[in-house]
Amino acid sequence: MTQQDIARMTGVSQATVSLVLNGRSDADVKLSAETREKVLRAIAETGYVADPIARRLAARHNRIIGVFTYEPVFPSANSDFYHPFLVGIEQQAEVLGCDLLLMTSAPVVDGRRRIFHGDNRLRLADGSVLLGRTIDRTDLARLLAEEIPFVSIGRRDDAGGPVPYVGADYAAATSEIVRRAVALGHDRLAYLGLGAGPESWADRGRGFREAVARAAAYGAHYAPPGDPVEPADDAAIVVRDTAAVLDAALAAGVTAVVAEEHADGVALYELARERGVSLSVATLGEPTRAALPTAVEFTSLRIPRQAMGAQAVEVLTALIEGAPGERQRLLPCEVVSGETLSERGN
Repeated sequence: MTQQDIARMTGVSQATVSLVLNGRSDADVKLSAETREKVLRAIAETGYVADPIARRLAARHNRIIGVFTYEPVFPSANSDFYHPFLVGIEQQAEVLGCDLLLMTSAPVVDGRRRIFHGDNRLRLADGSVLLGRTIDRTDLARLLAEEIPFVSIGRRDDAGGPVPYVGADYAAATSEIVRRAVALGHDRLAYLGLGAGPESWADRGRGFREAVARAAAYGAHYAPPGDPVEPADDAAIVVRDTAAVLDAALAAGVTAVVAEEHADGVALYELARERGVSLSVATLGEPTRAALPTAVEFTSLRIPRQAMGAQAVEVLTALIEGAPGERQRLLPCEVVSGETLSERGN
């Protein structure tokens, strides 16, 4: 069924059908209420749906939002971590009347997916939301240079220009955890993790360093003897020897540890409990990999993942439509008080 078919059925011109479909009036074409109603009735009876490609040519967008993930999000070990982002994206897209296109055809090069390849389908969407702990800076620079609308979930450094993003304010939340630890009497703290690399790690590490400097507490990027912390790849870290971490922390007089990865914090805290050692532990977000089972409620951060997904679609829509508004947003994380950060000596 085409506009021409609707025009023949109703005895009007195709231009008239187009005006009715787009809800517009034209000074040169006077449409009576009767004509408009006749066309609308024919559209309803035939189930006519405008061709999305044709509408895109006319309106320059087809209400399709792409979702590109640098890391597999389902099914995978990280599926629970990414799920709230995807829920937020889907819900906001539904509110806006947009469809989602999950881009899964990107090839893996050197262990990483790549947006740009010989058969990439970026242009099928009006714009895209990018997901991943690490996003290739070459891709970001090319997206900016080619003026392809996109928004990153997660703060990103400039890549030849400001990168549109909706991120979590990890630095402020990490600083708040350090402040609480110091208020509980801890004056020798350690950071377990890399605190550098991807922006989400770098922001956590920066928040820790700045907070301990303000509190005149002892704090450092923690790398105990034997180098038990190592990058496994650019999406995860692994603590090879939790016992070595604990031994080095205790030898340095550390009474509170801030763990970048929840699973590492759980392993460290449970080992300390097993040994009967008093050690406070706070973790900096939800697990991105499997953790030891524990009934203990950890002092941690709650990342506003669903809100980040929804607001990424909002920012992207404004970019597509050329509307004014913030192109970079940082949302606050909630600090969850748990049993694992307690008064020094308890």
